[in-house]
Parts: sequence; structure tokens; C-alpha cells
Amino acid sequence: MPNALTLSLRPLVPWEASIAKRSTPAPGAEAPLARDLSAAEDAVLLGWAAEGDRRAFDALAGRHLPLLYRVALRVTGQPAEAEEVAQEAMLRLWQNAARFDPGRARLGTWLYRITANLAIDRVRRARFQPLATVAEAPDPAPGPEATLDARQRHALLAAALEELPPRQRAALALAYDQGLSGAEAAAALSVSTRALEGLLRRARRFLAARLRGEEE
Repeated sequence: MPNALTLSLRPLVPWEASIAKRSTPAPGAEAPLARDLSAAEDAVLLGWAAEGDRRAFDALAGRHLPLLYRVALRVTGQPAEAEEVAQEAMLRLWQNAARFDPGRARLGTWLYRITANLAIDRVRRARFQPLATVAEAPDPAPGPEATLDARQRHALLAAALEELPPRQRAALALAYDQGLSGAEAAAALSVSTRALEGLLRRARRFLAARLRGEEE
């Protein structure tokens, strides 16, 4: 997986022309160098970015891009596709920075929604399927037999994940990989919490059935 530094820098290239056009702070605005970017909340950073502060947007990208990449990778299974999806989500944030209303939605939830939708659309259009590398690798076991069994289960799980519909993959990624609450994950997928529970329940049932069937 690309490291956080790579992800935080690479996607900013397409935005440089747009940033340059509004890089001059508004009259009376706080000087960018005096801003504490690490302590600022997302909404504050986004406001500064809307004024043209490139450093503020870099800070947002550093916070969110690795998480968006993981969600996109879970859904698409393709590292290159996942990277493009995460970059596109951040590009859309830049394009909408001045219009984003933090009173209507949390920035993280909004980004997860954009990322999930973009990833689902790509899977449906191109029929990409997750690779075995999407699932977390098992921890080393003390004995060779235990190690072999863990690797087999890992391979079975990865193969079963390939068969899940993209929306179920996204639900798993948001609820389990990212640890969002039911309400947050549902909002990111633009569904009710009850619908989210249904997606997760069907995904868990399918995966369990696949694992039981292969082991019998």
C-alpha cells in the first residue's frame, strides 16, 4: 500500500493551477504561516483551503487520503484504481471547498460517501474484483501447520470477498475496516441504518457460508 507521504503529495498536482488562482488570502485573513494546522479541526482547515491556503489542504489530504484509499481498495481490489478513487474524492473536496457546509455533514462522512460511490461505480463499470491482498495478512503462527491453516483461511476469505456485491464490500470497509458507527457508515452510503445492517448481515452470512462450505 502506498505510504501516507506518497498519498498526501501525489494527488495535489492536478489542483495546483486552481490553488494558484486563489492563493492570495482575503483582506484581513490570518497569515497562513501563523496557522496551527496540526491542531485545527477539519472544518477550519477546509475554510482556510477555500481561501487558497495550500498548506491547509495538504494537511487535510494527509489526514484523510490513507483512509479513503483503504475504503476504495476494499471495494475495487485494485491498488491503482483505489489510489485514483481516493485522489478523485479529494479533488472533489477541493472543488467544493468554498461551498461545503459543516453544519449539514461531517467532512469525514462526506468524503467516505464520495469515495464509496466512486469505487462502487468503477466496479460496476469495469467489473474489477478484489485481489487476495485486500484482506489483512494473518499474523505469523508458531507452527508450520497452524501457519498453513491460517494462510488457507486467509485465501478462502479473500476469494469469498471477491464475490460480494460492491455495496456490501463498501459496508464492510466502512463499518469494520474504518470502525465507523452504524449511523456514520449508513450516512456515507446514503442508506438508513436498517439498510446498512441488512448489507452487513448478508455479507457476513455469505462469507460464513463460503468458509463453511470450503472447510467441509
